[in-house]
Order: sequence, then structure tokens, then C-alpha cells
Amino acid sequence: MKHDINKILKDRILVFDGAVGTEIYKRNFFVNTCFEELCISAPSVVEGIHKSYVEAGADIITTNSFGANRYKLSKFGLAEKTSDINSSAAKIARKCAGDNIIVAGSAGPCGKSEGKEPNSEILKEQIDILAEEVDFILFETFSTAADLDSALAAASRCPIPYAVSLAVDENAESSLGEPLELLLSKIAAASNKPSAIGLNCGVGPDGMLHPVESLLKLTNIPVFARPNGGMPKNIDGRMIYMTSPEYISTYALRFVNLGARAVGGCCGTGPEHIREIARTVKPLGKIDISSRITAIEPKEQLLPPAPTKDKSNLSRKLSEGKWVSTVEIVPPKGFDLSQTILKAARCHDAGIDAINIPDGPRASCKISPLVTALEIQRKAGIETILHFCCRDRNLIGMQSDLLACACLEIKNLLFITGDPPKLGEYPFASGVFDADSIAMARIQDRLNRGVDIGGKSINGQTRAFIGVGADPNALDIEREIRRLNEKAKAGAEFIITQPVFAVEPLLKFIGRIKNLNTFLIAGIWPLASARNAEFMKNEVPGVVVPDEIIERMKSHESKEAQRAEGIKIAVETISKIKDQISGVQVSAPFGNINTAIEVIQASKP
Repeated sequence: MKHDINKILKDRILVFDGAVGTEIYKRNFFVNTCFEELCISAPSVVEGIHKSYVEAGADIITTNSFGANRYKLSKFGLAEKTSDINSSAAKIARKCAGDNIIVAGSAGPCGKSEGKEPNSEILKEQIDILAEEVDFILFETFSTAADLDSALAAASRCPIPYAVSLAVDENAESSLGEPLELLLSKIAAASNKPSAIGLNCGVGPDGMLHPVESLLKLTNIPVFARPNGGMPKNIDGRMIYMTSPEYISTYALRFVNLGARAVGGCCGTGPEHIREIARTVKPLGKIDISSRITAIEPKEQLLPPAPTKDKSNLSRKLSEGKWVSTVEIVPPKGFDLSQTILKAARCHDAGIDAINIPDGPRASCKISPLVTALEIQRKAGIETILHFCCRDRNLIGMQSDLLACACLEIKNLLFITGDPPKLGEYPFASGVFDADSIAMARIQDRLNRGVDIGGKSINGQTRAFIGVGADPNALDIEREIRRLNEKAKAGAEFIITQPVFAVEPLLKFIGRIKNLNTFLIAGIWPLASARNAEFMKNEVPGVVVPDEIIERMKSHESKEAQRAEGIKIAVETISKIKDQISGVQVSAPFGNINTAIEVIQASKP
């Protein structure tokens, strides 16, 4: 069964396998062996490697044919077996793939051919054999413009889809110093365009980050990333790859967040790395298609939603152009809410407008945020903003909770996609991700108009004030702006940003979203200590802490002095952005509600 790689790349995030050669070497076949010939002499070894990647969660396995072109095989006296080796490689992979796994026919560079036959013809011979069984041809590890020319010439007559994978260094340059732009210009001029363009080999996960960012900015063709398992180190004469599965999966997640459509590994990676990558990024695969869920045509007439100003106290105040202040309080791990309610009551007495309640931040497990919101509103007398995460419930459960919010008069909802479980305390939990924040905003907008996700009437209409998150410091700011526009179109009425320390990026961000008819609330985190500042800078995605602020925090020795400096920095930040925003969400670091209140009271208009 053949797979349409062009369609699949649009529908979901894919996971490649890891290295085949590295796994063969682990099985005591040394470098003086022709690894590709093992497809004939030791097919069970190759089959076992493919099966290990399928079991690890790979969506794409690559044939053991990287160097199976006539020129490279001739070095082992195997040129006459070119057809048999490639045919066997493709058939073994297809057997292991079954009906659900995609097979890529691997073809590497020829190198310098000593014969008169052009490299493009040597590659063409190989890919024609592979094409009989595989789903697409993968020209991989092409590290010079000349080698790429040969691949593209062969690809111009390729009978099936193909992809090109380039090997560049951390500066996004070929082995000859040729810039990525030059390599891509050759691909752009090709008569037969590839289905995907990727990077593999050459560098480890960290070294590939910049080239991936550059590649995504330079092409509209789907991009994939397959880094090495780091750079090998000589340990007692052995070349050992030190990259852990957890480390490479963290970068795989970064590649996907930047916009890559597929991730995997190259030299030095094995099934253990692919297993972690698959577990980390596959839940996100649903996110890219989840917005279609709400495309169902309503069977009932959509009602006009309630005016924004009538939805909640918060929406009324914002609609009147008044400054709002909110405080974030994280629900406890246990079931005792008494301290949480006391903190909320303290905020109420201090004139705070609402309490923000996160929903399992950093994929942690806390008491139900919905129950927390209900208890705070009932017992502390202050309105809440309930963060609503798409990670843990399917669509049916989420719609039920949204209706429960309407019943319980929890009126302000902030929709977030949520961190994958891999990042939290329970990494083996399943991430559901039936919808993303865009889809959830649209679902709530429908409920506000009296229609559910199936297009049926709910015999009334909800009146939720719809909020979404935003990251002014996103690595791929174009994607962030695009998604924020989609969120506004889906029905979002207010935005709360990630914590802001660097003012200039926020002001630029605001300038680019002025066209949105939404209220903007800036996230503010008063730094509790120099150590807290370092943690926020290095460990929290989406947060940029300038070096100047780090130095200011370090300039004080005592914790109390550092806390006071953190408050001062927060107040200064608010004063610089106040005329550009509608209000602030101030966090209470380590549950210290007094810090948040001090910041807000010092920043009142």
C-alpha cells in the first residue's frame, strides 16, 4: 500500500526513524563492511532494525540503501549487485512497514565518480529500483551544491515524490561554505519540486536549531529536521554519542514549534531516541488539524452573542476603557483550598479585579481549576479567569466543562493549548489535544451563539468572555502573529501574554496586532530572587529575561533585597507599557500574594 506523502505532511506531524548505520554497527558489523549489502546477506539484521523503529513510534522508516549506488558499491566489488541490493532494501522496509508506516527510499551522494557516467545517471539508476516499492525517495546528506545538482537532475525524472535533505553546519552553510540560500535557490529552480526539504547529519540538536529557523524562513515547502545524536566524543578510543533521548526530544519539540512538519534522528540516534521524540511530538500532530473540527455547518440558526460589556465584570470594565488588574494563583496539589481562598480574598480586599487560575501549568497535576474557580467566586467574592487547557480532555469532555462553566457563572475563560505531558511530572500520561486554542475559542463562540460542536441547539446560549494567550517573544513570531489573528477571527475578545521582561519586543508585538479588536493584558512576573531570574531566563519557554535584569537581581545579596528589586523591575516594566495595554496579570511567585499586590498597588493609574 502506497502513501501520499504530500497529503500526509499537510495533515499531521511525522516522526522519522533514526540512524540505520549506527544500529548496524552496534550489531558488530564494522566499517569495512558494506552495510547496504547486508540487505542480501543478513536481511534479518536490517529487518530487526526497521521493526525496532516501528515499535518506537516512527511514522517513516528509511531503506538501508544510503550508499547503494553503483559507484559506491564498486568500492566493495558489488557494482553488479546494485539492482539486487536496492530491491532487497526496499522490500525489507516495505515488509516491516505494513499498511500504516511510510517508506522512504534512501539515496546518498555519489561522491567523485571515476567513470564517464554523470552522477545524476548513477542516482537515477538507484532511485528507479527503489521507486517500485517505496512511497518517496529521500535524497539525504547532500552537503555541497554540486552533489545537490546531481540529485535534482535525477529527481527531474523521478517517477514518485521525493524529498531533499541537506547537511549543513551550525551556520547553515555547506561543507564548502556555500550558504543555505544558494542551495535553496537550486531547489527553487528545479522543474520537479520536492515534497519536503530537510536537514540531517552534520550537527547535533542544538547546532541544527539556527539552520532550521533559517530554512523555515526561506521556503514554503514542508520542512523536516533529523539531527545527529550530538557530536561524538572519544572515550577510551570509542566514539560515543552523548545526547540523551530526553535532550533530543526537547529539541524535536522546538523544531515542531518553529513549524517543522517532521522530525527524527540521524547518526548516533537509535530507537530509544525516536521513542522519546514520538512520545513528545505526536500529541501535537493533532493540533495542526484540530481547527477543522468546528467546521461543521450548524443545524440550528446561530444567535447573536451577548454584547462583550454584558458578559462579566471584567469585560464591562474593559469595555468602559478602565484599567484592570488580575493576579495569578496556581491551584494546590492537594485538595485543601482554604489557603487559596484566603489569598483570593486578600486580593479582593486590595481591589484586584479577578483571579487567574492556571490549568495544569507545565503539565503538572493540581486540583481541578474549575472547582478552584467555583470555590473562589463563592467564598472570596472575586471573579475568576479560568484557564482552559486542551491537553487533558477530548472534545466531548471539554464541551461538558464549558457548559458547566456557564451553569456555575464562571464567565471569563482563557483558552490555551497546553504543554505536552512529556514536559511535566507525569511524562507517561497521554496528551489528548483533540483541539487547540483556536478551535476552542471557536467552539465557545458557537456556544455563545446557542449551538454546540455538532451544530445542535443547546436550548439557550452561554455568555463567556473569550480569552487566549500570546507569546511576544516567540521564536517564530510570524507564526505567532498568524495564529493570534486566527484566534481573534475565531471569537477571542481578550489576550493575556506570557510574562514580559523585555519591553521592546512587546511594543513591536503590540504594533503588529493593533488591527485586532481585542483587549490586551500583559503578563508580569515579579522576580523573587536572582536564582528565580536565572530559572525564568533558561528554563521557561517563551520568556526572555534581558541580561541587564539578571545583573540587577545579582547586584543584591540578601533575598529580601532581591525580592524588592524584582518588584521594582515589575513596576518599571508596567510604567513603560501602560499606555499600550488594557491591564496586567501579575503572578504571585512561589505563592507570595503580597508581592503581586505590591506591584499592582504601586502601578495604579
